[in-house]
Amino acid sequence: MKAIVIHEFGNPSVLNFEDVPQPTLEMGEIAIKVRAATVNQTLDVALRAGKYARRPPLPHVLGSDAAGEVTAVASNVKTLKVGDRVVCHPIIGRQPNGAPKLLGVDTWGTYAQFVKVPANTVQIVPDTLDFITAAVVGRHGPLAFTQLRDRAQVKPGEWVLVMGAAGGLGSALVQAAKYLGARVIAAAGSEARVAAAIELGADEGINYRSQDLTAEARRITGGSGVSVVLDNIGDPVTFPKALASLGFQGRLVTAGGHGGGNVPLDVKYLYLNVITIFGNPIDTPDNFRLALQVAAEGKLKVLIDKVLPLQEARRAHEIVEERSGIGKVVLTP
Repeated sequence: MKAIVIHEFGNPSVLNFEDVPQPTLEMGEIAIKVRAATVNQTLDVALRAGKYARRPPLPHVLGSDAAGEVTAVASNVKTLKVGDRVVCHPIIGRQPNGAPKLLGVDTWGTYAQFVKVPANTVQIVPDTLDFITAAVVGRHGPLAFTQLRDRAQVKPGEWVLVMGAAGGLGSALVQAAKYLGARVIAAAGSEARVAAAIELGADEGINYRSQDLTAEARRITGGSGVSVVLDNIGDPVTFPKALASLGFQGRLVTAGGHGGGNVPLDVKYLYLNVITIFGNPIDTPDNFRLALQVAAEGKLKVLIDKVLPLQEARRAHEIVEERSGIGKVVLTP
């Protein structure tokens, strides 16, 4: 089969379109013909550059998510059959210490015509969803609902501030928050990105490059501040302003640091306002199913910037690194 293989870490030129053996199934596994795989800042781009927290052994195939058709099942797999339309999840198991085992990090990933994964980590794609939409929803929808419903326990009517609201996870958070009955402030770094998030249902928008994020959030909420902040960027400039947007007993949820990750923290503001910070990137199968259901109902849409063939993975990585587009870049093997 064809796959994108790296033999060294570096810039996008290290991505090579090569022939590799098709995966051999072990017990409990299925093989998927990949129809769509998204390109992600952390698990794909940072990993390729050698900047991720872990470096897999080389050669390596990137790709942390995919949607496609089941082409083979191990003999003990009874829940799926050849031809099923499925979407796979980045978390494919647990390490001995309990940490997540990640597709495309701890195993070869989805930048390939075929990938193997544990059968119990995939979900059936609803008939109304195409593979590209399913791949994007499967990548970001589960974590969006987990952060809002399980971590922050958002309540109807509460104000929620979503940072990076036009990104893959941010755009899912805007819609998931609305689905759960919250009022949403979409914060992004350009007018076009704010407008895109408003189009997805956000009630208000803030351009945090040209406006004072904290002052605007306070103004919109009548001075009380927001109840929940979703900051999956970790930018040292915007993070403290997002934290200061929280009102009394506010909750901040974070599971991303591609803005740097090292941020100032006003500890006095934290304890005087009884703020809770949740840092947890692990979502649940229940929220995986919920995200696909909501998307099938037409209440969770995806923003797509570019769809490129697998052999153009270098260009796909360049686009994601440039941060020039709005929405996801998707590869179609």
